[in-house]
Amino acid sequence: MRFVSEPIEPGKELAVAALDSGEPPLPRRFRWREREIVIATVKRTWRSNKVDRGDAYLARHWFEIATTDGETAVIYFDRKARRGAPRWWLYTISSG
Repeated sequence: MRFVSEPIEPGKELAVAALDSGEPPLPRRFRWREREIVIATVKRTWRSNKVDRGDAYLARHWFEIATTDGETAVIYFDRKARRGAPRWWLYTISSG
């Protein structure tokens, strides 16, 4: 597993429109550096919170995915990103 923690550019085509569950719509593909990575399946999802002055806020939606190239990656959607800042990030990636 390789730690990356870099912003990614999501494609416009959506894999899962999970608006009913409160999750952001997951893009079918994204660009990282000069590569296009296509999502084959979502292995699992989870959420993380941030505590501020005693209140817990939903901060990130996490997705562990399998790619069409046989890699496994963890990406996340940052709900607290400032205006104009990237919202989607590649956290880790590993080969088959």
